[in-house]
Amino acid sequence: MTAAENYLRDYHDRKPDAMSVLIESGRVTGDGRTSYQVLADRVAPARNVLDLGCGDGALLAVFARNGAEKLAGMDLSEGQLALARKRPELAGADLRHGRAQELPFADAAFEAVVSHMAFMLMDDPETVAAEVARVLVPRGTFAIVVGGPDSTGATRVFLELARPLFREVPEERRATYTKERRTSERSGIDEVLAPAGFAPVSWEPYEIDLTASPETVWTLCCESFYSTDTLDEDQRTRLRSAFLAETERLRTADGRLPAGLSVNLAKTRLLT
Repeated sequence: MTAAENYLRDYHDRKPDAMSVLIESGRVTGDGRTSYQVLADRVAPARNVLDLGCGDGALLAVFARNGAEKLAGMDLSEGQLALARKRPELAGADLRHGRAQELPFADAAFEAVVSHMAFMLMDDPETVAAEVARVLVPRGTFAIVVGGPDSTGATRVFLELARPLFREVPEERRATYTKERRTSERSGIDEVLAPAGFAPVSWEPYEIDLTASPETVWTLCCESFYSTDTLDEDQRTRLRSAFLAETERLRTADGRLPAGLSVNLAKTRLLT
């Protein structure tokens, strides 16, 4: 386990449902589906699916409800996997604790491999890509959702206010996760995947609409960025006060606060 992997494991052991609450609180702008549902629909009609960084199983549960027959998941966090194992839809799923760089599955075991907001955090992505290629059937699908650079509304305000505070955090307390940036960009993902035998990715940007009450948006913004967890009580109090004051002008007539989180869906196939 690398330092980044230890950090992510410990964070998600403490907050095992944080990501699924965030994603399932929002809907894709102009669409009405969650980001999980969009990813699952883009992979249809695959019936045999592996989720890398499966978390508490929210995405796999969507595949189960869509009729997938064989589901598997890998995650670093035992806390998240414990929640996944409690989902009735995943009673028959093969849920494993471990690293995506060392998949405990047979060659050509899956029609599709997916990852929602996790591939971009993985160390040594070339090894992950090689393992994904190994466990996919010929012409199998690899589809991932990664974070985008542009957030809107209150989410953008949150980041503008939070970044100076993140820089105040002592080095020993800062969030430690991969510094890999290629796997958040289209060209970088192609660079990582091509040696493993994948075609260039298709690229679908969209926004997750998190519009809600100001307090709900504040909570969702905090869960959107790992570095918020490193702030001390005084910093969080200052950030919350500034956030609620700065976003008051954005509130709608019914008191809701517009907020959007940008993501990109990359999809490719194994060429052989």
